[in-house]
Amino acid sequence: MRLKIRHRTEYRYETPVRYSIQELRLTPPSIKGQEIHKWKVSTPIKSTSSIDTFGNVCNVFVQESPYTSMMIEAEGEVHTQDAFEFIDDAKAVSPYYLLQQTHLTEPTEEMLKYFSANLPKMNSVDEVLKLAAAIQKTIEYSPGQTNFATTAAQSFAMKSGVCQDHAHIMLGLCRASNIPARYVSGYFFAEESPNLASHAWIDFCSDIDQGVWISVDITHACLVDSRHIRLAIGRDYYSAAPVKGVRSGGGGEELSASISIQQLA
Repeated sequence: MRLKIRHRTEYRYETPVRYSIQELRLTPPSIKGQEIHKWKVSTPIKSTSSIDTFGNVCNVFVQESPYTSMMIEAEGEVHTQDAFEFIDDAKAVSPYYLLQQTHLTEPTEEMLKYFSANLPKMNSVDEVLKLAAAIQKTIEYSPGQTNFATTAAQSFAMKSGVCQDHAHIMLGLCRASNIPARYVSGYFFAEESPNLASHAWIDFCSDIDQGVWISVDITHACLVDSRHIRLAIGRDYYSAAPVKGVRSGGGGEELSASISIQQLA
């Protein structure tokens, strides 16, 4: 598919923000399954670009003059095709590092007991998809119940969440089963589900020695396909977040985000 994507994030503040640093992972890579034909990230002031530990393109900008609103926009064209297997290059983070839990993924004993019959015995596609289906069935997709700071344990306790929560629970259970797994942030194209445009899923390592990773969408309990556009990877949401930052001042914050994905002829 040829997809045109536009992602706009706008912040408004009660009082002037005196100083802020923003870190963006809004540039999709050209890799197997997706080819980037045009892409532009627009920021209030010039940003500096670098490659982070996980190989993501990271843009950073610092604002030192007071402001009460800020707009960040990413847009471009991506050509996609079905692909769910990815092979790391020699400089990639070791899969063993991705066995470590984080605050957002750490499973409770109750979670491990609940999913015990579905925990993978080996790092095979069938075993991991079985776990994904169990999570999808247990954790109802329910926008507005959780936020970016919600942990896997909290989402499990509520039995509700969104794709980010599905991914964190899956990461925690894969890692507890001694399977390296990483968080993937991105976009999902489905005309019937515009609220899923901003999406998250996971990669699990099927061959540690060769650095082979298989991408699984827990929200849909399937392997990823041409509907998925990868933005960034990390240990959890926080290390792969499309937009994050810190600020001094500003008081209350109002955030509005919109994503449009249009299929081109």
